[in-house]
Amino acid sequence: MMLEIAANSVASALAAQAGGAGRVELCTALELGGLTPSYAQIALTRERVRIPIYVLIRPRTGDFVYSDNECETMQRDIEACVSLGCEGVVLGALDEGGGVDADRCRALIAASSGLGVTFHRAFDMSRDPETALEDIIALGCERVLTSGARADAFAGAGLIKKLVAQAAGRIVVMPGAGVNAGNIAALRALTGASEFHASAKRELPSRRRGGNNLPGMTAGEVASDAEQVRALVRALSEPNG
Repeated sequence: MMLEIAANSVASALAAQAGGAGRVELCTALELGGLTPSYAQIALTRERVRIPIYVLIRPRTGDFVYSDNECETMQRDIEACVSLGCEGVVLGALDEGGGVDADRCRALIAASSGLGVTFHRAFDMSRDPETALEDIIALGCERVLTSGARADAFAGAGLIKKLVAQAAGRIVVMPGAGVNAGNIAALRALTGASEFHASAKRELPSRRRGGNNLPGMTAGEVASDAEQVRALVRALSEPNG
């Protein structure tokens, strides 16, 4: 069993490691579904974290249909990940019809120079999950992150189980979205999956005690919590989970 934590900072990545996670998906802006972190954040995380780091390659929010300029941005971000010694990248692109954009994805994978590749939840926005899975396998991706095309993985467990069976060991199907210590064992039993993705996040109060208050600019940060990671690891490792 493998637990991957979506870490939105160096501190979150360190918490994931301290809690016993096997891998980090490094990103920023979790509240927007995740975006590519800065070069400095990637570099500092790589320096301080020992477990494998996969960096989310997503230049903006929205529909996963990308322009030439956006694809060049993603390629350069991937090249930075290669140069910094990351273990993998998390990427994905769709065409206007809702299918996997194989041409765009092949160019991004080529830029990764042999790093591991996870296809992210653009998969859940595709028009035909079964076809999309075969396209992603053909691209050579090692795993696909999915909520089963639902708002959360528990609601999508039925489709995830079908995708695990369809994959038949050719690719890892990794449930993610809404995964927590209270449902991860049930998800394991329902889907037959062997890798799981969670953020284990909690809201931290603002450290600011004075100054002006403006809408949307008063809250503290959201970060992964080592205790929540430990609880996920324990639940996932239970026999007959």
